[in-house]
Formats: sequence, structure tokens, C-alpha cells
Amino acid sequence: MATNKKEFKPFIAADKIVPEFTFTSIFLGILLAVVFGAANAYLGLRVGMTVSASIPAAVISMGIIRLILKKDSILENNLVQTIGSAGESVAAGAIFTLPAIFLWAGEGIVNTPTLIEIFLISLVGGLLGVLFMIPLRKALIVEEHGVLPYPEGTACAEVLLAGEEGGSKASTVFAGLGVAAGYKFVADGLGVFPSSVETEIAGYKGSMFGMDILPALLGVGYICGPKISGYMLSGGILGWFVLMPLIVLFGGDAVIFPGNDPISGFGPWDLWGTYVRYIGAGAVAAGGILSLIKSLPLIVRTFSQAMKGFSKTGSDSGLRTQQDLPVPVILVVIAIIAVVIWLLPVFPVTLLGAIIIIVFGFFFATVSSRMVGLVGSSNNPVSGMAIATLLIATVLLKATGSTGAEGMIGAISIGSIICIIAAIAGDTSQDLKTGFLLGATPKKQQIGEVIGVFVSALTIGGVLYLLNEAWGYGSKQIPAPQASMMKMVVEGVMNAELPWTLIFAGVGIAILIEVLGIPVLPFAVGLYLPLGLSTSIMVGGLVRLYIDKKKNISETDRKDSTDRGILYTSGLIAGEGLVGVLLAIFAVIKFSDKTTLADKIGVVGDMFNIGQLGGVVLFTLLTASLVYVIVGKKKNS
Repeated sequence: MATNKKEFKPFIAADKIVPEFTFTSIFLGILLAVVFGAANAYLGLRVGMTVSASIPAAVISMGIIRLILKKDSILENNLVQTIGSAGESVAAGAIFTLPAIFLWAGEGIVNTPTLIEIFLISLVGGLLGVLFMIPLRKALIVEEHGVLPYPEGTACAEVLLAGEEGGSKASTVFAGLGVAAGYKFVADGLGVFPSSVETEIAGYKGSMFGMDILPALLGVGYICGPKISGYMLSGGILGWFVLMPLIVLFGGDAVIFPGNDPISGFGPWDLWGTYVRYIGAGAVAAGGILSLIKSLPLIVRTFSQAMKGFSKTGSDSGLRTQQDLPVPVILVVIAIIAVVIWLLPVFPVTLLGAIIIIVFGFFFATVSSRMVGLVGSSNNPVSGMAIATLLIATVLLKATGSTGAEGMIGAISIGSIICIIAAIAGDTSQDLKTGFLLGATPKKQQIGEVIGVFVSALTIGGVLYLLNEAWGYGSKQIPAPQASMMKMVVEGVMNAELPWTLIFAGVGIAILIEVLGIPVLPFAVGLYLPLGLSTSIMVGGLVRLYIDKKKNISETDRKDSTDRGILYTSGLIAGEGLVGVLLAIFAVIKFSDKTTLADKIGVVGDMFNIGQLGGVVLFTLLTASLVYVIVGKKKNS
């Protein structure tokens, strides 16, 4: 039932002044923006998806501010999660696109992007995402309160309101972080057991069953739930147990483009990399575009509201809880950014191109802001928006004579900005919803978002360089699935050299799935990614299904159990991501004998290795620890 905005009373009244924009909240927010930005960058480049940092950032800040600093200020905690989650969102947008340039650099087509270029692209996209969202706040968050749920924003507010449990909740996040960090270091650092187990199926050539037995995948599956995990696994099953064996059966000794050798000599990984990956890319692209088409009525309505929002000033009320950054200031800053995009060589576009970026950016910011209000950030079709932008940008650049390496970099740069705009606009919406419920000052939150954007833009380039230097994008360790797909899209339009039959087969599969009423994107992502990722994610989904269906338990206890699991798995994801970045540092530290620190540490695995079976046992124990956290602890333990 809709709630009248005039009747709504936030937790902290508008006429009450409490600590909010303090040195403590800014410092902790910046720290968590860097930590969760790096962790999510690693996760997204490995798995192809990221998770919200709002709730774990909120509980960590509660644990520090309440228990260590002995302060009691819910709005300080809220600003910490606002800054921290902004950093994570910028990282998420950047990793979906920018690694494509690294991939081209590895092929000798272009130069590797510099740190300043990555910083400017990330900063421009992040700032525009925040600025575009501000005029939408009153229309979407205040006027539509009780209509648009903003699930992550509301959940984060509930966590902060339950602040008296902050110590217990923070310890759950840190427990997950510690367990995952130790597990990841033993597996991929010391090499005591492989983090991936797989076996080919005798008598069914071309197929293979595998699992990547890692904490982050277990966490992603639990947070996404059994349905999304099941859709992903279904896509993987279609690829690895249907399409690949059929390719072997019908292909025989033939050499079929884009392969250069007879299919009969291909193993499962060769089949996936040469053929199924293109089918999956076509399905993902079609899924993203279908999600946009279905949202067209919503897009038109939201865009109309956004234009009305820009006609109002942001500080037309004396109430603290209704003060936004002034719209005239926002318009001036946006105009300056447009000129910067036009003049700086890092953005190879004309003045018209800069204006197109601004228009497209505002358009997709409005879409993203409303979409996350309805279906949550996890279902926000950011990759679909990026694909649509890339297709249009690449066609326009090619039509205006900007082809070759310059045109491809231009397309990816434009796509990167739009992708970051969509990601940060959605995150800003969730954060402002949390602030609305708690009684935060919108203007201070918006400044916090800008701080988070700047810090993440400053650090994401170093993370991208580090991971590429350690393993290389497109490798088994860092497949960079979205960026690889964006690369295919741009090359396909510019050079017309893609295996279009395979891509259109993927489009056909996506349409079939849509007709059946199944969500296309998670299915398509499962088809596009290696099977080992989906099987491990499904394990986490099954644990979530267990608690969702558990009998003889009250709804309150079920919610408490689910929340404990979300906090623990958020810690698992953060812990693995941070150790993944640490191992990347080890992999690039070279000694005089050309060996790396990672090589020297990995010697332990040569002397003491428990093999794939041992790894499965430890992953089982890790899963058991998640079950214990969910059901084996008392509510107030």
C-alpha cells in the first residue's frame, strides 16, 4: 500500500541535527570504497557479476563506530556505506568495459591505456551518474515512497536501524572475510589444492563436468538465490552437455570458422573458447536488449519525470532532509564535463559526440534509477545498456570515418562512461533511499557519493593494471567475460569478422528462453561463462533454498537466518577478492632469477598437495560453515 509522503516520518527528525558528515565517516567510507572496489573488481573480472557493498559496509562501520569509537550516530554509519558503495559501483562499471582495451593492447592493435586515461573515464562516468540522479530524487524516492521499494536501500536502512546488534553482525562479516581469505590463500597462494576441479565424461566426447571451488562463488549463489543460480546452471548445461557434444558429433574432422584445426582434435575447453563463447555472447547481447525493450514504457515515464525534475531547484525547502545540491550548479558542472569530453584526447569524440554522451548518459541514468527501485540493483540491466550504447556508438563512429584502432577505442570509451553512469546512478538511488528512511541530509550524501567516485576512479586503474600484469585478461584466472563480449561487439561492427552464425544462434536461443518466460540474462550468462562457475554458484543457491523452505521456523527467525547468511557470504566475497588482489601483487613481484614471489610461495603446493578430492572436501566444509552460520547460531549470539 502506498504511503503518503506527507505522513512519512524518518528515523531522525528533520529538525534534529546529529553527526553525519564527519572526518570519521569520510575516512572509513574512503577506506571501504578502496577495499570493496578492489574486491568487486576481482570478482567481476573472474565471475562476470558484482554484488552490492552497502550492507557489509554498513555493518563494518557500525562495528567500528559503535564498538571501537564508542559513538552512537546512525547517520555517520549511513554516510560510510554511501561512500563505500559508490566506490564499488564505479569499479563494477569500469571492469565491464575497460579491459577490452587491454585485450586489444595484448594483440598489438592499440596501446595499453594509461592510469590517467582510466582515471578520467571512470571519474567522468561516476560524476555524471551522481549528478544525473540528483534531480530524480524527489520524483522517484520522495514522491514514489511506498510505490518503488528500492530493495537494497530499504534493507540497508533496516540493518542500520538494528544498530544495537551491530557488534554481532559486524563479527559475522569479518568471520566470512577471514575464512575466505585463508581458504583462498591456501588454494591459489600456497597451491595446496586446486581451486578448480574438472573431469571429462567418458563416452560423451566434448562434454565435461567441473566446479570452481571458491568462497566468492558460494557467496554469489547464496545472495542471488536458487532461481537465478538455477537459470545460470541451466545455461551452462546447455553449453557443456548439449551444444559442445553436438559440435563434436556433427563437426568430425571438419575445420569450421573461427577454428583453425579439425574439430575432432578439440578438447572441451577448446570447444567452449572457439564456438560456445560466441553463442553465449549473442545470447547475452540479445538478453540485454530484450530487457531494455520490455522496459520501454517505464523508460518513457521515468524520462518524463526526470525532465520535470531538472526544472526545479534542489534546495527549495528549508528542511534539512529535503536539501539537494542546487540544480543550477549541477547543470554548470555537467556542461563543463561535456566540454572536457570534447577537448581531451582520451575521449576521441567531436562536440556532437560529447553531447550524445551526455544525452545517452542522462537517458540511461533515468532508466537505471527507476529499474533498481523496482527490481533491485542485481537485476539492473547495466550490461544491456552498455551493449546498446556500444552498437550505436560504433555505427556512428564508423559512419563518420572514425574506424580502426581509434574508432574501437572511442566506442569502448563511450561505452565505459555510459556503463559507469548506469551503475553509479542505480547505486546513488539505493543510497538516497536509505538516507530518506533514516532522515539523512541528501546534500551531504550526494557529496559523499562524489568522494566515493573520486577515490574509486583514482584507484581502479592500479587494480586493472595489477590484475592484467599478474594473469592477463581473457585467461582462466581472469576471463573478464563482459569486457571480452564488449570487444566482440565493437570488432563485429568495425571489421565484420565475427562468426555471425554462432552469434545469431545465441540470439535465437535468447528469444526462445524469453518466449518460455525464463529470465534471459542469467541463463545467457551461464551459457557464456565456463560451467565450473555456475555449478559452484548453484551450491550457494541450494543453501539459500534450504533456509527459504525450512519448516517449523517462524518468519522472523527465517529472516534473521537469511540476513546472517547474507552478511557471512558478503564477507566471503570480500575476503576472496582482497586475497585475489594480494596474490596478483605477489605474481608481479619479480626477483633477480626472474621468478616471482607467487612462484616461491607456491612451492608449498609441490611438497604438500591434497589434490582435487581434498579440494572438494574443503569446499564441502566451507559450505558447512555457511549452513552453521545460518542455522547453528542463536539469534543473539
